[in-house]
Amino acid sequence: MGGTQSKMPIEHEKLLVERVRAFQLEDNQQAESDYVHIDEKAVGGQALRRSPWTTLSVSEVEHWEHELLQDPKNKLALSALSSADPKTVLTSRATTIKDQQIFSVKIPFEGAPITNQRSSGRCWLFASTNVFRVALMKRHSLDKFELSQAYLFFYDKLEKANFYLEQILDTAGEDLDSRLVQTLMAQPVSDGGQWDMVYNLVHKYGLVPQVLYPDSFNAKSSGAINQLITTKLREDGLKLRALATSGTANSRDVAAAKEKMVREIHLILTLTLGPPPSPSNEFTWSYVDKYGSAHELKTTPLAFAKELSTPKSIRITNSTVHNMFSLVNDPRNEYNSLLTVDRLGNITGGRGITYVNVTMDVMKAACIKMLQTGLPIFFGSDVGKYSNSTSGIMDTSLIDYELGFNITLGMTKAQRLMTGESAMTHAMVLTAVHLDEQGKSVRWRVQNSWGEGAGTDGWFVMSDKWMDEFVYQAVVEPRFVDKSIREILKTKPKVLPLWDPMGALA
Repeated sequence: MGGTQSKMPIEHEKLLVERVRAFQLEDNQQAESDYVHIDEKAVGGQALRRSPWTTLSVSEVEHWEHELLQDPKNKLALSALSSADPKTVLTSRATTIKDQQIFSVKIPFEGAPITNQRSSGRCWLFASTNVFRVALMKRHSLDKFELSQAYLFFYDKLEKANFYLEQILDTAGEDLDSRLVQTLMAQPVSDGGQWDMVYNLVHKYGLVPQVLYPDSFNAKSSGAINQLITTKLREDGLKLRALATSGTANSRDVAAAKEKMVREIHLILTLTLGPPPSPSNEFTWSYVDKYGSAHELKTTPLAFAKELSTPKSIRITNSTVHNMFSLVNDPRNEYNSLLTVDRLGNITGGRGITYVNVTMDVMKAACIKMLQTGLPIFFGSDVGKYSNSTSGIMDTSLIDYELGFNITLGMTKAQRLMTGESAMTHAMVLTAVHLDEQGKSVRWRVQNSWGEGAGTDGWFVMSDKWMDEFVYQAVVEPRFVDKSIREILKTKPKVLPLWDPMGALA
């Protein structure tokens, strides 16, 4: 009945946790022998002949329960795990102590303040603008600065609406219940995106300081406008398909109908997010630098974005930003190959999504070189796995499910992708790494966009093992990888279907 769930006393919870850990579970070797290892390459083939389907026996289930509760450690586990979040109960104290915010390599200027995307899926816009702002802060001698994420958010929604309707027209001959059309209609304008989509937006619309176009309520909490726009575009998609296949409408009729639909989305966005600055119209930005001096800058969003090319910026040239590309680690596909995703994008005629698929060793080596040079790194991961937003720890040993449930979870990264267990769900920024005596990465410092209340004042720490298992993407400059990797960009990409997990938008 209340708005928040009640919590058990912390002392009681801690006592239960310690008592659970006092028990020894079955021998690890026995558990390993019970686990069935699966070859992820053997996903097809002829099915084995099997006996008829069976139902669950009520008496058998009752027997399972009776047998389960004969073991005292299971009674203790019942008391602990039914009284609190199992992830909290099974959190490893040793891992929490081990993963400290101590790093041997750290970029000299990380950018501030910690940003907060609030109740929206704009992490990719926050991560990318957090990378871009470092150069602009250097140029203008600022100690705190944010670019407007809402500005890019507005035009991304508008462009995605147009992109979606173009896709609907292009697939008008497909059956409505085909997997392709259904995938297109599933999320016409989600909040998520990818690095190449950020480039498209900045190239066409530029950048503005956040103080000139701050978050509206609906930018901070995008659920309502997403629901409205999604409903509207699905309805528009049906109308456009019917018009395009009617046999009576000409191309001008179809184009006019589509333009009216996009204009209606523009109306919704303008009334809920506010009218944004025009990309080519001059704005005036007044600011105080870190030395206390007042300044006034008159420029346009497009010209402001081009400041990334100035010598005073730590980004060397605007073409460097243009040439930055995504390394991904997808063990389902051949390494040292180029991947793309069919019909994934935001701006019609813009740059498509491309990934260079490499081993984690190649990706991490490039990231270390960038950090040693002082550059932040946009990366994509599956943030919800083995992580805690309060402590800000991401570590595969953080939650001990085997201890609590006597089960073994042993899927590989490839198997998780193939079964829908994992995908890119969140974009953040790397700013530091801790290296051991051999120069191998141990842990990484992560700038998140969940506000200062998450992690250590907004900062997270990621173990190297977690990076291996749950990081899928890092955006790098070409000079930090070997020529053989750069040459892959010139090859013909393997085209993945729109519903492939590598098409997930962070």
